Amino acid sequence: MTAVSTQACGAVLRVTIERPEAHNALNREVLQGLARAIEGAEADPAVRAVVLTGRGTTAFSAGADLKEIAAMGPDEAADAIAAGQATMDRVAAADVPVVAAVDGLALGGGFELALAATFTVLSESASLGLPESGLGLIPGYGGTQRLPRAIGARTATYLMTTGTRLDARRAYELGLSPVAPVPSARLVDTAHEIADRIAAQGPRAVRSILRAVRGGADGSLATGLGLEAGLAALAVAGAESAEGVEAFLARRTPRFVDGASNGEEAVS
Repeated sequence: MTAVSTQACGAVLRVTIERPEAHNALNREVLQGLARAIEGAEADPAVRAVVLTGRGTTAFSAGADLKEIAAMGPDEAADAIAAGQATMDRVAAADVPVVAAVDGLALGGGFELALAATFTVLSESASLGLPESGLGLIPGYGGTQRLPRAIGARTATYLMTTGTRLDARRAYELGLSPVAPVPSARLVDTAHEIADRIAAQGPRAVRSILRAVRGGADGSLATGLGLEAGLAALAVAGAESAEGVEAFLARRTPRFVDGASNGEEAVS
């Protein structure tokens, strides 16, 4: 069985970690499979959103594969950490929104993967945490950087230094999911409903929003506003907005054409 499977669901690509016997732990094969799946989604103009999940209800992913890590020396560990970060960065920078559907455990690298997604939907039984300090380790796939940016440095540091887990309700309260937790039986359907709603929007507009948010996140407000203005001007002048406005005035559903490029690359 492949470590990561993909399934086309209309304009949404479902990506599933396929290691339930290992609580969907992130070994080399899984990390490589996730990167390939995201690259495939970006290369296919028919894909407008990704739903990312793990096989089974026990774990979205319980983290890095400790058996694999235990056999590594310092140099090999450094290479493995760099590869893990590269995959997380690939997810975080995806040209299409990635919706992580988290059921059961999302610990260590599993939580870091959820943090890298565009946003997360949680089941009521989800349990999230970065427990590495209890093993004499620290998060290595972006947790020390993405979690503070998501919930603030004080709370993130507390969670990492104590190894405290978050249940789904607390994670939602901290802003780690934009929607309230749902029953496990409804999780994937809920994630797909959100992804389908994204897929119904203008695909170039969605990509431009992602670019504007990400491009302005670590810069000044003025820099972000400049990026937004350039992208917004391109959108106004584009065929996609012409279709959207015409459909609105005609009170019909817009027929957006698949495609990634709207001249955004000309904006710096």
